[in-house]
Amino acid sequence: MSGKLTFGYIYDFRNPPQWRRRWEDLYAEILDVVSWSEAAGFDGAWVPEHHLADDGYMPSPLIALSAMAARTRRIKLGSAIALAPLYNPVRFAEDSAVLDILSGGRLEMGLAIGYRRRESAAYGADFGKRGRIFDEWLQIVTRLWSGETVDFAGQHFALTGAKIMPPAPRGRIPLYIGSFTGKAMERVARFGDGFIGSGDLCDLYADKLCEQGKDLALARVRSTELFLAVAHDPERAMNELAPCYHHVNNSYAEWFNEDQAVEGLKRMSLEEFKASGILQIMTPGDAIAMLKAKQARMPLEHVMMMMPPGLPAARFVEYAQVFANEVIPAFQ
Repeated sequence: MSGKLTFGYIYDFRNPPQWRRRWEDLYAEILDVVSWSEAAGFDGAWVPEHHLADDGYMPSPLIALSAMAARTRRIKLGSAIALAPLYNPVRFAEDSAVLDILSGGRLEMGLAIGYRRRESAAYGADFGKRGRIFDEWLQIVTRLWSGETVDFAGQHFALTGAKIMPPAPRGRIPLYIGSFTGKAMERVARFGDGFIGSGDLCDLYADKLCEQGKDLALARVRSTELFLAVAHDPERAMNELAPCYHHVNNSYAEWFNEDQAVEGLKRMSLEEFKASGILQIMTPGDAIAMLKAKQARMPLEHVMMMMPPGLPAARFVEYAQVFANEVIPAFQ
C-alpha cells in the first residue's frame, strides 16, 4: 500500500491533579485546538472513553463530539473508542444518527468491548459476557441505521418495534472496531468497516477477513500512535513532553493490570519511561520513513496521535504545526 494517508489527534480531555485547571477552561482550550487542527490540514478529531478516572478522562464522547461538530466543517469526527456494552443500542443508534446530521455526515465511530471490570460494574453490565453483549448490540445498531424496524429476541436484548427517526443520513455510519485478541478480531471482520488499534495486529485482521470471505482490498486500518510526536530537536522535546506522556503510560498500565485483561504497558518512573523507547519523538524525515514503512505492510488509511494531558495548548500546537508542515505533505 502507498499513497494518501490522513492524520488526526485523539483528545481525551484529561485534567490530571498535577496540572489541574478549571474544567471549563480546559475544555474550551481543547475545542480551540480541534478547530485549529482542521485549518492546519489534519483530517480527524477523535474522542476516547473511560470511566472512574481520577484525571477526568472523557466519560461522554458523543457530547464532546457534538461540541467539536459545531466548531469544524471538514474533518472526520468520532469515538476512539466508545465502550459499546455500556450503551443501550437503540439510544446509541439514535444519538449517533443525530450527531451525524449535526456534523454534516462526518461521523465515524470506533467501538470496543472494554477491558476494565470496574467500569462494567459501575454501569451494572456483566463484564464476563461483554463480548456476547457486543455481538447482539452490533446486530441491533447496524439494522437500525439501515432503516429497519427491529424486533430482536436475544440473550441480552429484547426489542419490539425499535426504529430510529430521524434516520442515519448515510444509511450506515462507518464502524471501526478495536480488538486485542483473535476471537475478538472475528467480530471486527464480521461487523466492522475497518480495524482500529495497533498495527501489529494487522495480519490477524487480514486472516479473519479471509475467513469471513471478504475482499482484502476492502480492508481498512486506523493505527493508534499514542506515543508519537515530531520535533526538530527530539532530545530537547523529550524533556518537555515525557512527563505528559509518562502520565498516560502509567494510567493505562494501571488499568491494564486491574484484571490482567491486557498485556503491555507497565508502571515506571519518569527516567525509566524516557529510556524505554515507548515515547517516539522523531524528526519529520524519520517519521515519514516510519509511516511509509507501515503503509507498505498494511492497508493503513489514517493515523491517530494524541494531544497529551498537561501540555499547554500553545506548546502542543507548535509541535503539531511541524507535523502539519513537514510530514502531512509527504502523504497527499
